[in-house]
Amino acid sequence: MPDVTPPADVVVLVSGSGTLLQALIDASLDPAYGVRIVAVGADREDIEGLRRAERAGIETFVCRVRDFPDRGAWDEALAAEIASRSPDFVVTAGFMKILGPETLRDRTILNTHPALLPSFPGAHAVRDALAHGVRVTGTTAHLVDAGVDTGPILAQRAVEVREDDTEETLHERIKVQERELLVDLVGRLGRDGSTPPGR
Repeated sequence: MPDVTPPADVVVLVSGSGTLLQALIDASLDPAYGVRIVAVGADREDIEGLRRAERAGIETFVCRVRDFPDRGAWDEALAAEIASRSPDFVVTAGFMKILGPETLRDRTILNTHPALLPSFPGAHAVRDALAHGVRVTGTTAHLVDAGVDTGPILAQRAVEVREDDTEETLHERIKVQERELLVDLVGRLGRDGSTPPGR
């Protein structure tokens, strides 16, 4: 019999509706994808992202900043939650908190961002791109480091900005590319079993 490589175990972190998470859940239903989502963590309770995980039978956990005396204690707790699942790597899928040193330590963490980094980092990337009048924006997959969207870039996809675009219409087109990019990259990382190169 041919050797069957077990899937890579992944923890996904979310803060909201979980559309990126859902794309990963759907992809992981195919055994050939090479990834198993072992847990979904969030920094907020009662969000659709957690409900998506629960409907898929995936274990969830919540680690709220306000439940800890400071960000350092929150970071240690989040790191412990992740470590208890022993993932091969972590994906932040719309997770709206900056990760601290304990969570980042000795761990591969992937993120996507709705702009062509290093342009327009931060929480308002689509709005900022429109305000600057760029004709092309897009989405970036990168490794997470201690900065805000400053980690090594792994892959990018471009999205044209149309004359009649609003923040909402542009963001929806970016999200289509963002989901496809994340699913492709996570699957390749899971199947290849290697850490993506840095810069």
